[in-house]
Amino acid sequence: MFLCLRRLAGLHRALLGVAAGAGLLVQAGCAGAAEPDPGVHPSAAGGDEPVAGQKASPPAVTSDARAWRLFRGDSLATGVAGSTLPEKLELLWTFTVTKGGFESTAAIADGVVYAGSTDGKLYALGLADGKKRWAFPTELGFTASAAVRDGVVYLGDSDGRFYAIDAATGKEKWRFDTGAEVNSSANFYKDRVLVGSQDGRLYCLARDTGRPVWTYESQDQIRCFPTVVEDRAFVAGCDGRLHLIDLARGKEVADVDLEGPTGCTPAVRGDVAFVGTEDGQFFAIDWRRAKVVWTYRNRKRSLPLRSSAAVTAEQVIVGSRDKHLHALDPKTGRELWSFPTRRQVDSSPVVVGSRVFVGSSDGRLYGLDRASGEELWRFEAGGSVVASPAVADRRLVIGNDDGQLYCFGEK
Repeated sequence: MFLCLRRLAGLHRALLGVAAGAGLLVQAGCAGAAEPDPGVHPSAAGGDEPVAGQKASPPAVTSDARAWRLFRGDSLATGVAGSTLPEKLELLWTFTVTKGGFESTAAIADGVVYAGSTDGKLYALGLADGKKRWAFPTELGFTASAAVRDGVVYLGDSDGRFYAIDAATGKEKWRFDTGAEVNSSANFYKDRVLVGSQDGRLYCLARDTGRPVWTYESQDQIRCFPTVVEDRAFVAGCDGRLHLIDLARGKEVADVDLEGPTGCTPAVRGDVAFVGTEDGQFFAIDWRRAKVVWTYRNRKRSLPLRSSAAVTAEQVIVGSRDKHLHALDPKTGRELWSFPTRRQVDSSPVVVGSRVFVGSSDGRLYGLDRASGEELWRFEAGGSVVASPAVADRRLVIGNDDGQLYCFGEK
């Protein structure tokens, strides 16, 4: 993948050069310069106002206990699993490809795992045994995560094609060509499917035909999963802004300056959206007022954030290229704890009850106590883990860039 360029318009930092070549950054990466900044500070727009007390929103939609149909588990991208996991996780099966890796999060539905690989194929595997049911081939492979609804798998590839695939047979139902690499995973609104592209557009397509309903154009690449809340889509982009888009008309209703590009997915709980940037800054944004509530930086090492946050009422948990997983207070941005790994954390954490699970580029999968950040479990996955966990039906599925897809549960 090519590095994202930040646009000059409205930005005061120097434009960063683009390094040519494929595979330089993981899915969530846009180029950006980190600046020194002291820790948590209230913004001029949002001050230190509490999150509580604003207009009430519907509660976050939690993931189905039997399925993990979307990149972050639900349409709000909370990263919170509906399923539990056994206290002691055991490796149940491993599926291996020889010419690529698993860099994206798997989808799980109806007892089947759908995992795209950089070897050029989307695989359908039995959740119980890991046996291949079918493989859907493309030329360049997948770095986006599959989305599943009503027996259809939706997924874009590195060649710019977005597919609807029959979940039972692996046969193509329709395709739509965006003309640029698709790193964005799909989300849904009514009878429509939403997906972003490196061509800078968010596409709203009819789910049954793939025909465009509307197209929203931003100023730079869109790599994030389009979070859906009520009748709004939230899109963070390489143009350094969080866009709020009316889903009926495809028109922008508000935007917020993130001061740097991002490929991270905005996670929403209530009236607040949480998202990090390539500049190492993490934002809490009152999306109804389009104002920043607080921002956070690592005081010692302000490095890019390519991990999408997991959000609960008590914590916002996000990984960083500073080689740590950070837990923040959702009302103030105060750091509650941090957990160190040996390399950067581009994997997005998933909350499962009292635990949080995340991968690292150090080749490990970690299970931590959510309240304290204490390590409870570790698995040596071998290759770098930039994919995020998928949790459903008391199973956890995750892959690495060496081509192994692992399933954990209870024997």
